[in-house]
Amino acid sequence: MTRSSVIISVAGRPKVGKTTFLVKLIAELAARGYRVGVIKHSVHPFDIDRAGKDTWRHAQAGAQAVAFVAPHQVALLRQVEQEIDLDQAVALLGQVDLVLTEGYKHAHTPKIEVSRRALGCDLVCRRQEVIAVVADHQTDLDVPHFDLDDAAGVATLIERLFLDVR
Repeated sequence: MTRSSVIISVAGRPKVGKTTFLVKLIAELAARGYRVGVIKHSVHPFDIDRAGKDTWRHAQAGAQAVAFVAPHQVALLRQVEQEIDLDQAVALLGQVDLVLTEGYKHAHTPKIEVSRRALGCDLVCRRQEVIAVVADHQTDLDVPHFDLDDAAGVATLIERLFLDVR
């Protein structure tokens, strides 16, 4: 996958439902036959390894990188001096048709903003990068608006804007 590939960021305020919507969108796109890669961005450190497990023990012993390989899966935990950029993260995904990110609201990618009236109607993304709004309220942006459960509608928009031309 090259940087010219489609990368779309799903962004919004904390606790607004980005993950819930993204899971629905991934399932919809996968059901349509697309290979979807996902990158979750966090400003906080994370730990996906479990204490006491072999890979955890390897890392605790001082390994800078630990790969766990099985017949149909691979996981890589690697220490880095600074956060890798989006292009480097995309390169780790292998062959996919589309990359969806959760977060990366400051990346220069097309954005789908998820919003809920109860958490504030102001959008967090740069207006010129928003291609769609998924919300329980209307905004003044001149882009398609979808209900919080309308992953099929958003998938159709993504196909029309980015995937039909491939």
